[in-house]
Amino acid sequence: MALDDSAILDNPGAYRRLIGRLIYLTITRPDICYSVHILSQFMHQPRHGHWATAIRVLRYLKSAPGQGIFLPSKSDLQLHVYCDSDWAGCPVTPRSLTGYFITLGCSPISWKTKKQTTVSRSSAEAEYRSMATTACEIIWLRTLLHDLMVPISSSAQLYCDNHAAIHIAANPVHHERTKHIEIDCHFIQDCIKLRSIATAHISSKLQLADLFTKALGSHQLSFLVGKLGIRNLHAPT
Repeated sequence: MALDDSAILDNPGAYRRLIGRLIYLTITRPDICYSVHILSQFMHQPRHGHWATAIRVLRYLKSAPGQGIFLPSKSDLQLHVYCDSDWAGCPVTPRSLTGYFITLGCSPISWKTKKQTTVSRSSAEAEYRSMATTACEIIWLRTLLHDLMVPISSSAQLYCDNHAAIHIAANPVHHERTKHIEIDCHFIQDCIKLRSIATAHISSKLQLADLFTKALGSHQLSFLVGKLGIRNLHAPT
């Protein structure tokens, strides 16, 4: 007899333990961040459909057990930052998702999928809030690297695939359309003036942070995973 995917699990403790282990695994497997973020929102009353999805994540991990982040021995000391947002992408609430991925040279050092705290009224607003959250992480990383005596002299390259958000960051004049995100506007523009960040446009196909904000097809997923600096130690050379 087939189980109803919407039925509550008889043993929710097993689901919670599994998701807890997957959350820990995202430290070395950024490619599962989005899936784990979504699954972790159903810890209180997990359903059979959530359990089935978690098992699919396990199958994906089992297909390449030696896969993980690769830190090259030689790399430049330039911060490359990719940020993205999926407008109203949360399946539970109408809030948008923020995703970012940061590398030091070719080495991945920080990544996150996070639900935005307020509802965004447009995709540009959601993207701009994502940029502001990412800028905070950049400032923290620059401070940490400075304390570790790692010199970062140039601005962090912040790549975004939304033209409107980049134009707002470059425009010091605020109007009615930006009044509700005015604090974020001032914050981003101050970061640009201080040369902590420099914004740049990137096509959606090459936007690495897409992996952290939405479910992707297998082809695009494999393409972006290869760009993240993730390698399979067991793959033939």
